[in-house]
Amino acid sequence: MNNTTATVLIDNRPVPIEGERNILEMVRKAGIELPTFCYHSDLSIYGACRMCMVDVEGRGLMAACSTKPEAGMKVKTTTEEIRQMRKIVVELLLANHDGQCPTCSKSAACTLQNLSRRLGITKNRFKPIHQPRAIDVSSPSLVRDPNKCVLCGDCVRMCAEIQGIGAIDFAGRGRDAAVLPAFNKNLDQVECVNCGQCAAVCPTGALTVRSSVEDVWKLLDDPSKTVVAEIAPAVRVALGEQFGLEAGEVVTGQAVAALKTMGFKKVFDTSFSADLTVIEEAEEFLTRFTKGEHLPQFTSCCPAWVKYAEQYHPELLPNLSSCKSPQQMFGSIARDTLPKALGIENKNLVIVSIMPCTAKKFEARRPEFAKDGIRDVDVVLTTQEFARMIEERGIDFRSLSPESLDMPMGFKTGAGVIFGASGGVTEAVLRYAAEKVTGRTLENADFVQVRGEDGRREIEFDVAGKKLKLCVVHSLANARKVADEVKRGKSVYHLVEVMACPGGCVGGAGQPLSRDMTARRRRAKGLYDADKTQPLHKSQENPYITELYKRNLGEVGGHKAHELLHTGYHSRRRLGDTGIPLITGTAAEKLKITVCVGTSCYVKGSQTLLQGLVKHLEERGLTHAVDVQASFCHERCDRGPTVVIGDKVFEKCTLDTAIKTVEGLIKS
Repeated sequence: MNNTTATVLIDNRPVPIEGERNILEMVRKAGIELPTFCYHSDLSIYGACRMCMVDVEGRGLMAACSTKPEAGMKVKTTTEEIRQMRKIVVELLLANHDGQCPTCSKSAACTLQNLSRRLGITKNRFKPIHQPRAIDVSSPSLVRDPNKCVLCGDCVRMCAEIQGIGAIDFAGRGRDAAVLPAFNKNLDQVECVNCGQCAAVCPTGALTVRSSVEDVWKLLDDPSKTVVAEIAPAVRVALGEQFGLEAGEVVTGQAVAALKTMGFKKVFDTSFSADLTVIEEAEEFLTRFTKGEHLPQFTSCCPAWVKYAEQYHPELLPNLSSCKSPQQMFGSIARDTLPKALGIENKNLVIVSIMPCTAKKFEARRPEFAKDGIRDVDVVLTTQEFARMIEERGIDFRSLSPESLDMPMGFKTGAGVIFGASGGVTEAVLRYAAEKVTGRTLENADFVQVRGEDGRREIEFDVAGKKLKLCVVHSLANARKVADEVKRGKSVYHLVEVMACPGGCVGGAGQPLSRDMTARRRRAKGLYDADKTQPLHKSQENPYITELYKRNLGEVGGHKAHELLHTGYHSRRRLGDTGIPLITGTAAEKLKITVCVGTSCYVKGSQTLLQGLVKHLEERGLTHAVDVQASFCHERCDRGPTVVIGDKVFEKCTLDTAIKTVEGLIKS
């Protein structure tokens, strides 16, 4: 038996092969950091930037990221030829790059800037060829600056492979190559769900979080406003990374102290409203389970998942929990209670939420979450933006003495804290439901079976003789598979938790940028450790939640609770007003006909209907009297094929119905 471990010789040092996918991983295991732009361990191997080239004896220069390690390989990571080649690559990128580095929000974390320094580039030998392009600020969550794009493709692959969307992709060739949304539209006009994972992997400032920092400073400086904050669970285990602390270290007290120093009147905990969400969502689930209606119940805490469901799976919207997210529940409760408690008018109360998530910015602006022109949550800051405010204010974060959260909405149980990790919502609901169904107190509140890092986890529980089948997924590509299987009847679940970001909220795009693949794991561990340090671990044990129902909300799921804590969602078009003209009539007055050929209508036969209608119009000589377009969405995906003729909308339309209607309207 041969016990000799296969090795690769890297810069004259033997490195054992232990399942690494490529030479790049071997090199990094050897403690050597090869430069890369387009490599990300969660994504497919692209090999476009050529920065990771190494010299393999007998084979010459090879891309380390796309070359598998083989026993006996002799690899040199740096030679004069490789050094010069890397410099040329970076200089060429700089020649076609917006050089406004000091004012770029990615300045301190820009890979291009870092590699320029590492490679000793002090002067660019190539003539600048950069032609300014318009910056896309249409999204409430993200800024897309094509002037800073290096065409690494990380964002494209993240959106397509991890999220299963493809809202952005490569377009053009040669010097005109660019990364764009479909049809060169703005981000807010395509199927982007605002998850921001593209910005999380972007090595430059081409995709960044849209900042609301200036808005908050102005509100804090306005003497007529009373500004309060809510801090999400995942923020407390990531914020410290921005100030040199370890991922997973809980810094809630320092965060509160920083906010009070900035001028926030009160600081509360979104974990409080997470406890509230658990109770409402668990009761909703138990009611559905008992009646056997609208199962599985999908969670609705993640706004990126909700928008994704609205766009791609409208027929599953009745299965989504009607509960608002903890952010929006907090806003509703704060609007209902704080003006009286603080002796101010509602219009002068400003609620700022601090979140790990870019999609929360979009969620706060949804029209469902405003009343009488006042949003439930005024401004959303990401963890990154909060850290920037701390730095701008000159606060020495590490030396801050911790301060306490304000009561009553600063009190939480461990169940509310673990919301920030994938599986946390499911576990928190189980802690409630198990006691409610059995009538017995849980001595051990942990349901470790739902925890983990796998993108899809299936778990079965026996509760009081009843079997519950649960599914926990993170990343929307995994969610798509589950949703498709549920619709086909292939997979049967009772409860499905969906988080758009890898690892859940701890991996949100608003968190501090990290190339450390263990950061998400350590953040999640920090939340579970924080759960253990709480005196209470089940949402139903939160005395302030009990008092809230007694004094303000009434019964769980009752009229006022439903009014303040629940909402509804609707089918949403995936693209803006983009249509493909098929017939353009010449008559002075023309009948406008639009046939949806989006995915949902397409599979229901809209393409065949459209072809038949066009053929009929041509054969009858009626093309002069009509404008016919193929469109992508009428937001009636569950009732297709959808056809608009004049001002009438026809759902589940047939070719015969369309022909008769068109001919009748033309004659009249």
